[in-house]
Order: sequence, then C-alpha cells, then structure tokens
Amino acid sequence: MQGITLWFTGLPCSGKTTIAKKLIRSIRQLGFFLEPFDEGLRVEHLDGDNIRRGLTADLGFSKEDRRKNLERVAFVAKLLTKHGVVVLCTFVSPYKDTRKWLKQEIGSFVEVYCDCSVEECIKRDVKGMYAKAIKGEIKEFTGISDPYEVPKKPDLVINTEKESEDDCVKKVLDYLVKKICDQEQQKLLSENHKLCKCT
Repeated sequence: MQGITLWFTGLPCSGKTTIAKKLIRSIRQLGFFLEPFDEGLRVEHLDGDNIRRGLTADLGFSKEDRRKNLERVAFVAKLLTKHGVVVLCTFVSPYKDTRKWLKQEIGSFVEVYCDCSVEECIKRDVKGMYAKAIKGEIKEFTGISDPYEVPKKPDLVINTEKESEDDCVKKVLDYLVKKICDQEQQKLLSENHKLCKCT
C-alpha cells in the first residue's frame, strides 16, 4: 500500500501534536483489518520540537532557516511515505509557498489545517512562549511578531478550538480511510466500528 503524509499546520499551541498523538493508535488499528497489514499499519510521527532537538538543531527561526528545517523533514517524510508508512508531521509551517513546495516534493500529501485563534492558543500555552513573544523576549514568533499565512484550500480543516479532540481525530481518520482504502476495505472497517475508536 502506498504511504501517505498527513501534514498538520497551524499556530503554535493550536493542537497539532495533541491530535497527531491521539491518531497514532487508531491508525495502527486500521491495519489489523486490512490484508496484508495484519500487524497494523506502520505510522511515524515527526514533530517540530523533537526534530529541532536533533535533525535541525543547527537552525534558527528566520524564514530561510524555517524553510531549511522543513526541507530536511520533507526528505524524511518522502522516504517513509515511499515505503508505505503513514507519516504524521506536526509543524507550524507558516508560509504558503513552503507548504506548496512540500506537497509537490512529497507527493502523497494531505494538508491538515488546525484552525484555532491566537487568543485560544495563548490560553493553552503552558510554556509561556506567547507571553515572552509579546514582551519581545522571543523574536520572530509566529502569530505575534511573525505572520502565519492561513491555508486558502487545505485538504482538511479541523477546528481545534470548537471541536473536541476525539471529534478532530475521527474527522482526520475518516478522511485517511477514504484516501488509502478501497470501497470494500472501507465497508469492512465501518462494520467493525474501527472508525469510531479514536483513543
């Protein structure tokens, strides 16, 4: 089966990583009902914080460095996707031109926009990054001192401010099933109620 990359984009603290983590178990479960994936679908999560502690630790947050960061991530995601892995990428990725390039580069690509207001993101920010950015202590912070360019036509929108986490997960999972499964497989999954198990 062809792999696929689900690219979650949105403001910092908009719920990208939270939704992706809850998705992982559900995606693996799909494989138990889809031959020949009787051991579960393979899924990998590439997250902004973790990647910046390793693969791109040498990069800053200028527009150029942000692009280099995502170019490296795209290389890994494309490789995994090519080998049949479902890849969940959770990155702010604020610029439209970069996201357009990502889609062209990776190929099997779904842009998932996590819609959430700046006000709500500030409330969720347990690290205090927004507060520091507002005070000028963090430069080039998306949503405060650096722009976030909202996707005009994302493949999927989840409103993480108004919809519950489970509803967001199910929405993404339903979309994924339609992308990677044929009609017989979709029917089988529906009969086994797997589309409703999001935790």
